[in-house]
Amino acid sequence: MTPDDTALRAFGADVQRLIDGQDLTRERTYELFRQVLLGEQPDLQQGALLAALVAKGETPEEIAGAWQAIVEFDTVPAAIASVAGAGAQGPLVENSGTGMDTLKTFNVSSAAAIVAAARGARLARHGARALTSRCGAVDILEAVGVDVDCDVSAVERSIGLAGIGLFNGMSPAIHPGGLGRVLSQIRFGSTLNIAASLANPVRPTHGVRGVYAEGLLGPVGSVMMEIGYEHALVVHGYDDRREGGMDELSVLGATVVSELRADGRRDSYTVEPEDFGLRRAAHGEIAPLGDLRSEAVRFLQVLGGRGHEACGDAACLNAAAVLYVSGQAADLGDGLAQAREAVASGAALAKLEEWVAAQAGGLERRSAGEARLAALRAEAGLPS
Repeated sequence: MTPDDTALRAFGADVQRLIDGQDLTRERTYELFRQVLLGEQPDLQQGALLAALVAKGETPEEIAGAWQAIVEFDTVPAAIASVAGAGAQGPLVENSGTGMDTLKTFNVSSAAAIVAAARGARLARHGARALTSRCGAVDILEAVGVDVDCDVSAVERSIGLAGIGLFNGMSPAIHPGGLGRVLSQIRFGSTLNIAASLANPVRPTHGVRGVYAEGLLGPVGSVMMEIGYEHALVVHGYDDRREGGMDELSVLGATVVSELRADGRRDSYTVEPEDFGLRRAAHGEIAPLGDLRSEAVRFLQVLGGRGHEACGDAACLNAAAVLYVSGQAADLGDGLAQAREAVASGAALAKLEEWVAAQAGGLERRSAGEARLAALRAEAGLPS
């Protein structure tokens, strides 16, 4: 669609306001992102909007406006009642990071989700392929056999059967409009790192969200509370010198945590690896390996407790956060003990196998995923 000159000028005027350091209202940001998602503005104008928001620094209202547009105009809704459950089944939890952090690591959040699911947490994940990292959630999970191109109903079924599922944030089956188009064309962090990652089709009520900068702890937490989260941890981890940051709980140094509850309570605190009896690791021990096959092999070895001590510690510490938020653990220490047991007992690897079988858009895809996982298990030295 080609916009008329009036629409072009109005959009451009708002971009200029952002460049000048002025904030936009939630309503105006919603309208701008509606135009982006529906392709009503030229690509140059769309890119300028994203860049200007990042350069200024997004407010909670601007992030919420972008999120609302994505949910309303570009998200296939899930049948929440079919997966939400109640009572003993526990809440739906999401764990993810914003990306764009300076300390790149193996895919900690995906490993943590599987470990937490093995202990009874119910994960409704919403991830993407790598944009600013080498291996995104969709990349690693596809590599180990999960069907990432299925539709919403297959993910719903997987959450119901296996207690874990992944909505592919770049798939037209989940976001059929402009979101995937925009994400596929940019290689920098933007408002979409936050707003789009929150546009989960089943609207989880509990979450662990990593952010790429400590200054985002408050704004992202405010957005999560505004859109319906009842209990959440927003975290930013550091290395030993606090020079680099990550969107995970860190085993390299301190992690700053903002804990949020539905009644408005907010607690801020800092945790260190030593608080949980963990060895402080070096970044190289959890850094990306450089190719997807090697990443997938290491991923399985971490889930199976076969070496990679620092990676295992990172996965279990972040799983502990999920277990705590979901009510499965009394605190992070209790969650860590449960996560370690899930790995040591083989339950984490078994949960991955269950997930591969449950989230498949047909028998042929299931067979292909199971074959891919079996081949990787053999390569990783793990018994089938």
